[in-house]
Amino acid sequence: MSTGIILGIAAAFLVVAFLIWRTLGVGYFRARGKRLVTCPENEQTVAVEVDARHAALTGATGRPHLRLTECTRWPEKQGCGQQCLRQIENSPDGCLVRNFVAEFYAGKACVLCGRDLTEKDWLEHGPAFRAPDRVTVEARFVAAENLPEILKTHSPVCWDCHIAETFRAKRPDLVVERPRPVSN
Repeated sequence: MSTGIILGIAAAFLVVAFLIWRTLGVGYFRARGKRLVTCPENEQTVAVEVDARHAALTGATGRPHLRLTECTRWPEKQGCGQQCLRQIENSPDGCLVRNFVAEFYAGKACVLCGRDLTEKDWLEHGPAFRAPDRVTVEARFVAAENLPEILKTHSPVCWDCHIAETFRAKRPDLVVERPRPVSN
């Protein structure tokens, strides 16, 4: 094989590799995830998901074309013009649910045990919150569109305390409260 053919094959391989990387790495993974936006029609917070596959494929050769695959106002409002997509285009990462939670947990400690919370606390098991009525709840059981209100009224809880509080609430007959030792 001549050097020119080998260089041509290598160049073609690099172009294909670049397009795959741009399609998957930049497009697909960046478009994934539930987002919170304000519905232009009723000014309420709604949870939406972008069609990540479509965004990746249309973004391989230029700017991705965004469209929704889910919205909490569907199926009633499924025929809307999807003007909320402008919010996602203007701040693709700013409206991601996981970023709302990360910002909420940043620099905080568990309200029950006082241990500093790290990213591992809410990534490994999922975030948990303590309501004003002292009940803990996992974020996965909270409707995403209600998350901004929840974050205003609830406190962060580590996973261990959430599990202990859940057990205490469900099986109080098996819980023995021991006084904590007094430190000097």
